[in-house]
Amino acid sequence: MLKEIFEQPKALAETIAPRVSLEPAGLRIAEEVRIPQSELRELKRINIVASGTSRHAGIVGQHIFQELVRLPVEVDYASEFENRNPLIGRAELTIVITQSGETADTTGAQREAKKKGSRTIAISNVLNSTIAREADGVLYTNAGPEISIASTKAFTAQMAVLFLLAAYIGSVRGDLSKEQLRGWIEELLDLPRKADEVLKQAPLCQRLAEHFRKIEDFLFLGRAIHYPIAMDGALKLKEVSYVHAEGYPTGETKHGPNALIDEHLPLVMIATCDRNDPGSVRRHEKDLANIRQFKEQSGRIIAIATEGDVETKALANEVVFVPQAPELLSPMLEIIPLQLFAYYTAVIKGLDVDRPRNLVKSVMQE
Repeated sequence: MLKEIFEQPKALAETIAPRVSLEPAGLRIAEEVRIPQSELRELKRINIVASGTSRHAGIVGQHIFQELVRLPVEVDYASEFENRNPLIGRAELTIVITQSGETADTTGAQREAKKKGSRTIAISNVLNSTIAREADGVLYTNAGPEISIASTKAFTAQMAVLFLLAAYIGSVRGDLSKEQLRGWIEELLDLPRKADEVLKQAPLCQRLAEHFRKIEDFLFLGRAIHYPIAMDGALKLKEVSYVHAEGYPTGETKHGPNALIDEHLPLVMIATCDRNDPGSVRRHEKDLANIRQFKEQSGRIIAIATEGDVETKALANEVVFVPQAPELLSPMLEIIPLQLFAYYTAVIKGLDVDRPRNLVKSVMQE
């Protein structure tokens, strides 16, 4: 698991770099998408179906697509997709995400979507997997073999592929100008360097794991596109260290979880801020207000914050900084310290981080 966490800069580079061009600015994924541009221009809705960590990538993708493509996006659990008689059909795109490409629920969801007339695109880390063979188009995450059961580098690569796909469809539909696309490509190409910077925080994450080693309950909080990162941080801690953790939208704490917050329940908050995005700045102001409230309730705050954020540093008990990044790309950096925290917590407990009990890499049975 630790090896694969540290391979994320390389995985991001190999997933992104071959698919982008700055001169001229463009994306080289048309042959992978394999859906005529005329059909992409007529799309009315996008569906994303996945399980576990892949579903969290899908929720990040939901925010990216709705920003870059301006279409409604629905994200569903693969295991629930067939059970609710999904009302989908033509002029829709269904994106199915699975690291292994063999997850039974996800392949079943893809077949259901195709049966109802939807085009499908698969995102997988395994060449020629079932889900890849049956999809209209397939975009591979070039993360390399992921052996540890807990998904780390495949997750960040999935988010990168979703961004590339959204940017491609957005440019085809005219929602993204050449100038905007160039700006995004420059930011994407800089992500591996920034991920490498985050990995330098590993000693701090190890120290935090040691400090909180006796805690058996955590609440992970995130707002908007950062909420699925809170969920995945909680999932990683559950998977490998067997510590109860729950991921929750920050703004929803007043609707129940607030009753749990005291000195015994540490709060891990995603509190980054893209200072170039007015919406992100407003959300961050809400995060700061939440931190003040939680501190009044004796809550202990571990914050994931943007470099240079003196306000969050002054308020939180502990802060792990990540480099400044656009709001839509920051999840790929924020998840890294949460993965490290989960890893070190499990190691301190003497657990097998690569083979958590009762879990397998590919869920073959429903």
